[in-house]
Amino acid sequence: MGLKSSAFGKERLEKLRGSGVVSRSGVRLWMLRATTSVLLWTCVVQLTALSDTWGSRVLRGWPSCFLQESFAVALDIQSTRGLPVKNIPPKREYRNNGYLMVSCNGGLNQMRAAICDMVAIARSLNVTLIVPDLDKTSFWNDPSAFQHIFDVDHFITSLRDEVRILKELPVRVKRRVELGMVYTMAPISWSDISYYHNQILPLIQKYKVVHLNRTDSRLANDDQPMEIQRLRCRVNFSGLKFTPQIEELGRKVIRILKKNGPFLVLHLRYEMDMLAFSGCTQGCNRDEVEELTRMRYAYPWWKEKIIDSDMKRKEGLCPLTPEETALTLRALNIDLNIQIYIAAGEIYGGRRRLSTLTASYRNTVRKETLLAPSDLRFFQNHSSQMAALDYLVSLESDIFVPTYDGNMAKVVEGHRRYLGYRKTILLDRKLLVDLIDKYKSGLLSWDEFSAEVRDAHSERMGNPTKRVMIPDRPKEEDYFYANPIECLPSPDEVKPLPSQSSSSI
Repeated sequence: MGLKSSAFGKERLEKLRGSGVVSRSGVRLWMLRATTSVLLWTCVVQLTALSDTWGSRVLRGWPSCFLQESFAVALDIQSTRGLPVKNIPPKREYRNNGYLMVSCNGGLNQMRAAICDMVAIARSLNVTLIVPDLDKTSFWNDPSAFQHIFDVDHFITSLRDEVRILKELPVRVKRRVELGMVYTMAPISWSDISYYHNQILPLIQKYKVVHLNRTDSRLANDDQPMEIQRLRCRVNFSGLKFTPQIEELGRKVIRILKKNGPFLVLHLRYEMDMLAFSGCTQGCNRDEVEELTRMRYAYPWWKEKIIDSDMKRKEGLCPLTPEETALTLRALNIDLNIQIYIAAGEIYGGRRRLSTLTASYRNTVRKETLLAPSDLRFFQNHSSQMAALDYLVSLESDIFVPTYDGNMAKVVEGHRRYLGYRKTILLDRKLLVDLIDKYKSGLLSWDEFSAEVRDAHSERMGNPTKRVMIPDRPKEEDYFYANPIECLPSPDEVKPLPSQSSSSI
């Protein structure tokens, strides 16, 4: 058989040669092509391996004609942390009406809510949003940019099916802005989306770029289109992720706390800036009152200067003091052995003001006591990054208790509702200070005081409720981000956390 095959092969080759199909030059050409193919394939394999490390940096320097849009998107997808390629949403195609630049003002959570609003507005107007600038000039004086707090690649990519977001203006448009060809303004607070269509969109179409220099509470809480409300939620709950460094350190704190049992996060809003701004000086000595007053007058944008602290407290407009907070937690029958994590900056008055709380709850901790100084060295003097750590821990606590209804308290409350109505004790401060004063003056026994406190808060645990709407008085109604009912799960779908039943009332 072998000889026959060989003979047949020779005969076939002779026929092919005779027909002119195969020649010496043809063989050489075939060998050259084969060798070239092998070399090209080797180069492709090597370049693919190198691209994992060098791709985005090397290719960024190559001519733009080489970087076709699809290839650039592929590189962007590869560089997006925490978002698998299969989960990348398709890009929404729309005619771009112009560019929206925004400068957020306030603390971390005020800016967080504003970013959600601005994404929803940009999507509705069919414009391109430039990654927001964060406040670097307020009391907190934090130099952090967006990318130092939030995962900017995830932010851009995860929302690409809704709105186009760029890290910076295109070069041609940037030159126009540098020449002053931009319209800057502060939009009206609590405006409907129709205001942005009727007033802001024509300005964008005229100037191509509009810069909104204030963003706090610029979109109404209620009566907005459902797609607007749900997009605000989507940005808040999935589009805004903290940087991997912040997320990892937050997970570390949570692991330490959970290892030691249930924990309560106490958002003790008793820092110097809050007391100076609010004028609430209950329990402060004369020198402290004078210091807080000087600070209030030093900031011209804090409009209220002359404040009656006692009257404001009785109206429930002051944050609870550490001493009032300790009494309240005990009255609520919070386990004295539970870990209490203080989510706040430096408490005004330091250990002296915390002594009553720590005497009752000896397992009181802070991130500074749970972590080594080396863990926090890159976060020091960056209050927004420190607040981001507290935000993550607050979401995962068995109980969350804010002592004042500021921006962090409201945004965390809403996020915990979204995660399954996790227990959040919403303190009735006006009632509490009245009960505390009666208890201290002997008008109520401890049992009477405790019973009234528990009874008053039995339905204030972050359970499902309707959002209170007050027409023409948006500051007094429920904040959208504290109770985003348009996006919350049905109570029937909620499964309680395993440790909730044993951690408190």
